[in-house]
Amino acid sequence: MHSHAALPDWHGTTILAVRKNGSTVIAGDGQVSMGQTIVKGNARKVRRLAGGKVVAGFAGATADAFTLIERLEAKLDQYPDQLARACVDLAKDWRTDRYLRRLEAMLIAADASSIFTLSGVGDVLEPEFAVAAIGSGGSFALAAARALMDFDLTAEEIARRAMGIAAEICVYTNGALTVETV
Repeated sequence: MHSHAALPDWHGTTILAVRKNGSTVIAGDGQVSMGQTIVKGNARKVRRLAGGKVVAGFAGATADAFTLIERLEAKLDQYPDQLARACVDLAKDWRTDRYLRRLEAMLIAADASSIFTLSGVGDVLEPEFAVAAIGSGGSFALAAARALMDFDLTAEEIARRAMGIAAEICVYTNGALTVETV
């Protein structure tokens, strides 16, 4: 049974956000797993929203994640160019709405200047070091990206290398990347 006491431990994807030198990138792998079986290798778990000004990636139950992405897009329509406000409003609805509360997914949303991780426990977290990750390979991608931040690499180069490292370590992550930049 899913506990709301801690962040969920999703198996089956890795989403990584990196912001460096005015560029923000979200990368997601393409693997979809059911238990120990890979059912799809090229899923798109990263989407452009708000006319391309925002990028969001998801981990967790696909239908639940699509519901949250649609809700985030509606919040962005309601609060144009206010990603933080849209994320907080979505997290509030997610936490208090009986239907949304049952959704089992996590999101990373970013624009050119901000990155936010959203969870069903009401969290809207902005990373301390301009790098955030979710999903089963998230901790591997996060550690790799943090280590690469001091090198002369672009945000996209860091994201691609870090995701490659995560794919080599996490059996629920592959190298078929979707990468979007804002």
